[in-house]
Formats: sequence, C-alpha cells, structure tokens
Amino acid sequence: MNILTLKVVSIIVHQWFIEGLYSIGRFFLHPFVYFFLIYSFVLGFIRVKRERKSFHIRVYDAFEEIRFTYTKGIVVGLFFSIISLAFGFYLSFGAIVLWTLVTFVFSLTFRPRLLSPVITVGTTILLIPIFLKWREGNHWIDTFFVDLEKINVPVFTLLFVLFIVLEGILVYRTGHLRTSPFIIKSQRGLPIGNHAAKRTWLVPFLLFVPGGELESPFTWWPVFSMNGESFLLLFLPLIVGFEQRIQGSLPKESIQTTGKRIIWLGILCLIPGFLSIWVPLFSFITVLIALIGHEFITVKQRMNDDSASYYFSKRDQGLIILGTLPNSPGEKMGLKVGEILLKANGKSVKSKLEFYEALQQNRAYCKLEVKGLNGEIRYVKGALYEGSHHELGILFVPDDKKWEKEAASIS
Repeated sequence: MNILTLKVVSIIVHQWFIEGLYSIGRFFLHPFVYFFLIYSFVLGFIRVKRERKSFHIRVYDAFEEIRFTYTKGIVVGLFFSIISLAFGFYLSFGAIVLWTLVTFVFSLTFRPRLLSPVITVGTTILLIPIFLKWREGNHWIDTFFVDLEKINVPVFTLLFVLFIVLEGILVYRTGHLRTSPFIIKSQRGLPIGNHAAKRTWLVPFLLFVPGGELESPFTWWPVFSMNGESFLLLFLPLIVGFEQRIQGSLPKESIQTTGKRIIWLGILCLIPGFLSIWVPLFSFITVLIALIGHEFITVKQRMNDDSASYYFSKRDQGLIILGTLPNSPGEKMGLKVGEILLKANGKSVKSKLEFYEALQQNRAYCKLEVKGLNGEIRYVKGALYEGSHHELGILFVPDDKKWEKEAASIS
C-alpha cells in the first residue's frame, strides 16, 4: 500500500469519525430524547397511583419507567444499527419528520401499545403517498417535510420489517422485567392479582440521510443506492412501545410468548418486504399484514389470558407471591413472583394474618418453606432488623373479610 493510498484511507477514516461524532450530537438535538422523559414520568405516576390503590404502598418509584426507557434498548439498538449500516438503509428528512409527527400524536394517548413501530412506522408509510399528492401546490409541505419526495418506500418498508423484529427481541428480552402488580375484582367479587407491563424503549438507531458530505468508499456499498448522492449519519431515537396485562400465567412466560410471536411476524413480513423492491404495491401489503398480525397477537393473548384460570388468587394451601418490594427482606431472600409460601417459622400459612402472626414468633429471624416455580420445595431464611417491612416486603392477594362478604352477597 503506497503513501497516496494510505493518505486517502486516513482522510476517509477521519471523515467518518467526525461524522460519527456529529451523528451523536444530532441524537441529542432530537426532541424525543427529552419529551419521553416527561412521557415516562407520567406513566410512572399513573402506575404508582394504581399500586397505592391496591396495596396502600408503591411498589416501584415514579422514576422506574424513565430508567427502563433510557437503558433497556441501547444494546439492541446498536446491534440493529450495524445491520442497518451494512445494508445502507436510509430515509429522507421529510420521512423522518412525518414519522416523528405520527409518533408524537400517538404518544398523546399515553397507550404504549400504540407506539409499536408496527403502528407508528406502518401509519407513516401509508401516509406518504397522501402527503406526496397534497404536496402539489402546498408550500407548507415542502417547508416542514423537506425532501419527502426523495423517500424510497421499499427501503422504508425493509426498515419497517427490521423494526418489527427489533420490537419482538426487546419484548422477549426485557418486557417482563419488574412488571407492576395490582388487584382487581373477579366476577364473583373476589380479589384477583394481575400484572401489567407498560413499556417504552428509546432505542438509538443509526441511519443514512441523503444530502450530507459523506460518500461511499466502495462501489458495491451501500446496497441500496441513494442515486449517487452524498449522505450524512443520523442517530435517531427510535421509540418502541408495548403493553400487556397478565392474570392467567406468570408475567415472564406470557410476555416472552408475545415477544416470540412478534419476531415471527417480522420474519413473515420479510417476504412481501423484499418483493416491494420490484413491485412497490407490496410495501402497503407488508404494512397491512403487519398491522393485522400485530392486532391478532394482542387479541389472542387477551383471549388466552381471560380464558385461563386466575393464577394469582387465594389457594387452599399457602400464599402465592404477587410481588416483592425493591430492596426488601423478601427480595433479598430471592423470593420470586408466582412462588408459594407454605410455612413461616414452621407454621403453615394461608392468609396474610397467619403469615404476620408466624413472623411475630421470632422478631429477629425467619425461616420460610417455599414451593418454587419448578414445583420443588425449598427453604429460605434471613435475619430481620428493626424497621424492616412487617411482612418482609412481600405482596399477596388480599384476604380481607370484606371481599368474602361482598362475594357472598353477589352469589
């Protein structure tokens, strides 16, 4: 490699390095980076109110959603950004602005499931031909949606399919973490435990945008040509939303099943997505398949959950754990949601009152007999300290007599 070649390579590497730094700076200029701080806090505030209504205490603080939103999507986002760069996926500024606007409108409902890329990106793709038609004679569209006409809809469709798979992986990997327990009444008026997952992920996603100063150093890359234009790099804060209520199974089991189904939906959409490269009509077919499939997954989960027996309800033997408070003795003992407490300090328990009385037998130490999620019996023990939660920070389905009286009056 001669000196001239080395100098050219050095210039290219320096140019890409500087553009990479600019892309990070552009990420922090995007309003969603800050708007979703407020959005996540509001979701946390609503959750805390629901938890206090059920248990007279919050389970997680109001900042839990912010921590989740801004940390759980980073690794997956960077991984899929590499795939995006490898293929050379790109979007025009106008398409990004329209997508941002659609996402903002759906966010005002405070229903995270409406922030699924299937809905936000799918709606954007369906709106593009309408906006392009309106563009004729409407200068405001040119002002706010710059270069919208440069959008390559098939490329956007393949990105859309990639986002579906990304959503499924996020749901599978982290959607079940720290779900929020709460109490509802059954049709007979008895208390039933539920778990809710209302998640948003802010995912850093790297894209090409036509019109910058970068040029490809290779003739064979990027795979999708931008008509010979130069381009810039943009780290986009991709918003992914998810929502699910669980009462007929364990949260992890139910949510991971949903995550797998979303991944398979994305894989299924790959076929019409690739066909859209040659037949643009398949872009809209891909979106319709994704929208119908995503809604089918949601409805199927609800129907299966509603038809199943209540998982978190009173048992003839023991107390089922609905949740544990963070940093409580129960959490430090390794107690998990769905496990059943059979004995406390050698005494069988099947109500909160019996459990509390058993703990009072030894105020400095407790030993619990627990039926694990695998059906096997195990023993856990721990020291109790002054100021510890009087029930070890374990959340149970209420056994208040008023519930039984109300149920009796209904039946």
